[in-house]
Amino acid sequence: LSSSTALEGKGQLKFTSGRWSPHHNCTQIATANDTTIRGWDTRSMRQIYCIENAHGQLVRDLDFNPNKQYYLASCGDDCKVKFWDTRNVTEPVKTLEEHSHWVWNVRYNHSHDQLILTGSSDSRVILSNMVSISSEPFGHMVDDDELSDQEDQHQEEKSKEPLQDSVIATYEEHEDSVYAVEWSSADPWLFASLSYDGRLVINRVPRALKYHILL
Repeated sequence: LSSSTALEGKGQLKFTSGRWSPHHNCTQIATANDTTIRGWDTRSMRQIYCIENAHGQLVRDLDFNPNKQYYLASCGDDCKVKFWDTRNVTEPVKTLEEHSHWVWNVRYNHSHDQLILTGSSDSRVILSNMVSISSEPFGHMVDDDELSDQEDQHQEEKSKEPLQDSVIATYEEHEDSVYAVEWSSADPWLFASLSYDGRLVINRVPRALKYHILL
């Protein structure tokens, strides 16, 4: 054991989730207990931020944006998925309300941070495109030299505002609560989900969206 910390307060203070930040030289961890999210500096084991009442009910899971160092996603029993900027935790940056029951899991895609996976007790897996808060909110950047005058004007009009966030697909192959969703570590377009009905389902990001992101 290299270091440890404990929550202070009355009652049973149980952690429900923890996630190591891939940023800040891997010196930060986010934890969830009850409805609160806390950030910790592992060098001193001191609390560096606290999001009280992050969700109306129990916080189930956390995940960090792999490309934007201050962005954190959370989900919980209030059926919501929330996105936070840990520099200003008074309000979430965005909130998703697509599930109808507890949200057990939220996962950022390792390569394309606009792609978000969520799994819920409503038996559904939802793939969302949260492009407005991604590392490329205006789409793929194109070199000016590659554009003609007409294309340049069109590109300029497009780049004035972030692309729209949307639900890409809802997967309903499970017959009971989805307890885990995970992206493949080898193929950025492949993901898996596990549910209480004993079923493992492998799915792919729709081909049209894949090419839209890549081209």
